[in-house]
Amino acid sequence: MLSMLGHFITLQRKAFFRSSSFGKSLALKLLMGFFAVYMLVALLFFGGALYFILRKLLPDVNPMWVVSQYMVYWVLAELILRYFIQKLPVMDIKPFLALPISKQKIAHYILGRSGFSVYNLLAFFFALPFVVVLIMNGYPALNVLLWFVGVVAIALSINYINFIINKSNAALITIVGLLFMFFVLDYFAILPVTTFFGPIFHGLYAYPFTVLIPIALVVLAYFINFKYLVQRIYLDASLKAKTETAKTSDLTWTRRFGDIAPFLQLDLKLIWRNKRTKAQVFISLLFVLYGLFFYTQDIYVKMMPMLCFLGVFMTGIFLTNFGQFIPAWDSAYYSMLMSQNIPLRKYLDSKAGLITFSVVVMFLLTIPYVYFGWEALAINFGSALYNLGINIPVILFFGSFNKKRIELDKSPFGNMQGTSGTQFLIILPVLGAPIILISIFYFHFSVEIGVLVLCLFGIVGLLFRKTLLDKITEQYRSRKYNMIAGFKEKDS
Repeated sequence: MLSMLGHFITLQRKAFFRSSSFGKSLALKLLMGFFAVYMLVALLFFGGALYFILRKLLPDVNPMWVVSQYMVYWVLAELILRYFIQKLPVMDIKPFLALPISKQKIAHYILGRSGFSVYNLLAFFFALPFVVVLIMNGYPALNVLLWFVGVVAIALSINYINFIINKSNAALITIVGLLFMFFVLDYFAILPVTTFFGPIFHGLYAYPFTVLIPIALVVLAYFINFKYLVQRIYLDASLKAKTETAKTSDLTWTRRFGDIAPFLQLDLKLIWRNKRTKAQVFISLLFVLYGLFFYTQDIYVKMMPMLCFLGVFMTGIFLTNFGQFIPAWDSAYYSMLMSQNIPLRKYLDSKAGLITFSVVVMFLLTIPYVYFGWEALAINFGSALYNLGINIPVILFFGSFNKKRIELDKSPFGNMQGTSGTQFLIILPVLGAPIILISIFYFHFSVEIGVLVLCLFGIVGLLFRKTLLDKITEQYRSRKYNMIAGFKEKDS
């Protein structure tokens, strides 16, 4: 068995060094390796300092108990993070299927290799120095070491569970919903989530034999993945024609939007079928919680520029994250779109409509912040109106300078495709202008006048949207061929 694993490793090494894209792959892997080492070293220092930090902040509470209380958030957050950034363990197995190598050995190698993923090392490098400090401060060594084993086992189980749920949108929505629900229940003291889950994870330390539970979970998740792989490793599986029925979403409701309906359908399918665009949606929803950090701090509540930034940011997070890459999202087929008898103005109208919908939804999600005072609601409303009237035309205008291709099938983590100097220029008018505007009128008059000015700018922008979009359409038309040429360069 070990000899066979050695052969697999040797073949993977030769495939890497003999690849035609060796130079590019090597440079990329070295860069990612540098960041990985940096992160691991940072975790080592933070893990070692965590005990002393908790002792200083909470002198009357056992640091082990504090860590155990918040481990439930670590599990949920890591599941979400791995869903988007961790690639499934794959290798070119077709040549091996014609050789006298069992499918079981191939499956064991694929799963075994994933166990040494850098994502599993994160928990290891964080927990190890924390454990060392605990033992040095008189904690029972056996209990602490078995707790460490339990943490590593949980990380490995998350690794294999991710392979099971990775293709399920329902699983992702469920996990994100649980994380959000737990945070809200805990923050507003509706239900003490940390108090409930704390004893469960603390049991790994208090009752060392419970370490068998996460170990059993690792074995179970590994076995499920193993059975799944073995059942699907066949030579003729790649030769067999795919006969599965295409799954389509019912988007007939978009027909009420008239001529822009086909474009809206295209955008909605693009967002939901690709990880990078889907990640933008979930990131936008998660950033609604951004306000909980600022509104609960007295120092920020008294800073009007910060509150305006918060309002523009929360209501316009999808506008900036998704909108700044318009039309690069369509770069793979942009030349085809431009060759058709398709009105360019309708194309831009659909983009504006989609972003408008996102701003409205994000504002509605921020309404509960009225709990912290009417000013929070007023500023968010003014910021949303400003986003609708001013920032949407601004973001679409700057989109005409995008000519970097985006491959939608690439991982969203560390993916800088489509990024250029344009994205940095967008930040200045989108975030800077409303902050400066409201600050001037706030310091000279009042917060009411500042919000009113934001609203007036937004209303004026909405009244002149048709004219603005006409000018932007001409800009897109004049740069059409530059954009097409840029989108065709895959290595740009």
